[in-house]
Amino acid sequence: MVSVKRLCAALLLSLALPAQADTPAEIVILGEVHDNPHAHLEQAAALQALRPTAVVFEMLTAEEAAKADVDRSLIAQVWAASGWRHYDIYAPIFDALGNAQIIGAAAPRAAVRRVYREGAAALFGSEAARFGLDQPLPEDQQAARVELQFAAHCEAMPREMMGGMVAVQRYRDASFARAALAALKAYGPPVAVITGNGHARTDWGIPALIAQAAPEVTTHAIGFVEAETEVPFDETRLIPPAERDDPCNALIVN
Repeated sequence: MVSVKRLCAALLLSLALPAQADTPAEIVILGEVHDNPHAHLEQAAALQALRPTAVVFEMLTAEEAAKADVDRSLIAQVWAASGWRHYDIYAPIFDALGNAQIIGAAAPRAAVRRVYREGAAALFGSEAARFGLDQPLPEDQQAARVELQFAAHCEAMPREMMGGMVAVQRYRDASFARAALAALKAYGPPVAVITGNGHARTDWGIPALIAQAAPEVTTHAIGFVEAETEVPFDETRLIPPAERDDPCNALIVN
């Protein structure tokens, strides 16, 4: 039975998502805190309200998603093989898919390593310019993103290494945007994207890259966050914080 909380979330989403007309945005980006089960319950409720034609997952490669889509009894097995943990808290999302196609947009690890060394444009291919990967970021944005990566890595790695991390982030944002646009073309609207909040931000994440590559396509980005934030989304929803140890503790050398 669907809980009252999830039904309320679904109703709120149906009221909050109208774009320019009476229909939802063509691509809806649902951000998350990866290890927070509340985020995934909210995403599942959003999918039930949206009833998308396809759902793009940050966590699965195209091959993994295709395998899961063909035989949905293999989803948990495919998830485990992908390297992502905590399938149990992601399971409500898959339960809410309905007939939506499962699309994977994760880059293989080997590709990510090459992006770090060679840059995003070199690996992205002929559409690099379409998504702005052939151009450097503005200096202020590059600096801000380096600092975010430095903090995200617990300030345990040299700041000089963070430029490569920013390149990887740009590559991944562009990959998710491209996959969402391809799904929209193949299956029609609406398409949903399941991804981390950092990729859902409207200033330089997936929505910004879709706006650059296909400005005629409408998007709506929801950030499910544990605390008030200045990170821009079209809509921000607070969720209860997850209980967790400080991930930086593992990097402390006694």
